Amino acid sequence: MLDRSFYQRPAPLLAPDLLGKLLVRQINGQRLAGIITETEAYQGQTDLACHARVGLTKRTRVMFGQAGHAYIYFPYVMHWMLNIVADEEGLPAAILVRAIYPLDGLDLMEQNRPNLARLSNWLNGPAKLTRALDITGCLNGSDLCQEQSGIFVEDGLNFPANLVRNSARIGLGKTPEPWLSMPWRWQVGWSDAEEIIKKEIGM
Repeated sequence: MLDRSFYQRPAPLLAPDLLGKLLVRQINGQRLAGIITETEAYQGQTDLACHARVGLTKRTRVMFGQAGHAYIYFPYVMHWMLNIVADEEGLPAAILVRAIYPLDGLDLMEQNRPNLARLSNWLNGPAKLTRALDITGCLNGSDLCQEQSGIFVEDGLNFPANLVRNSARIGLGKTPEPWLSMPWRWQVGWSDAEEIIKKEIGM
């Protein structure tokens, strides 16, 4: 399990290093897990794409807190979104986990998200993965450095740098520049991720 010091840095520095890490969800003693393949960084009150731009509120309180906690919110798209709090306490920052490659607990994931289960790009979206792992607002504020939280991140594998694509964040609506085009999204393509994971883990 990753310790707190791993998360205590600005989101744009942490986000690419989360690629290849293992997101783990424990439900009634059953382990569900997947390799993180896509992330987006949101950094501070000056980032106009970041929820923290409005300051400290009931909703954003977790972002202003200790790194290594889960910030989970329910946006207009009507599905929960999982973020990982970054940086030092009082400096609001978080990384949106946008996609995972599923490894453990596939039967339960399929029950949670039956449509298109186990097809290509099965969990290639933030709402898809939260449904498959049964991540809801009940886990908001959970400490990812404590196994008893039921959700945490473990060390995994390293994707070769040449496979990592860096681009602007997506789905930001009318967010003004320069924040709209800030290159704070990192992604490993599904087929590339699958090839590396099968080679490294022996699937």
